[in-house]
Amino acid sequence: MKKIIAFAFCVFASASAFATLPPLSPEAQAAADLAKAKTAYGDKVSAYQLCQAQNRVADRFKVAGTAAPAACVAPPPFVPPVAAAPVAPAAPAAK
Repeated sequence: MKKIIAFAFCVFASASAFATLPPLSPEAQAAADLAKAKTAYGDKVSAYQLCQAQNRVADRFKVAGTAAPAACVAPPPFVPPVAAAPVAPAAPAAK
């Protein structure tokens, strides 16, 4: 019972800590977007390599007269995400 209470306390404490964090700076947000894009591209490359490996195994054990395995589509080269241009604050009106 003590473990359950301690776990519940930790969950609520961490939730409140995350709720009070300030938003990311533009540089940190850009770095996070780049990391997310690199991870997504790595997943595409991994899927392509898996497809190639599966096709090699399928070709090895293919019975005569069966259709060839589907062709793998290579992912395009990695293109980093374009960062949004920062919005300049409006200049105060001169009197």
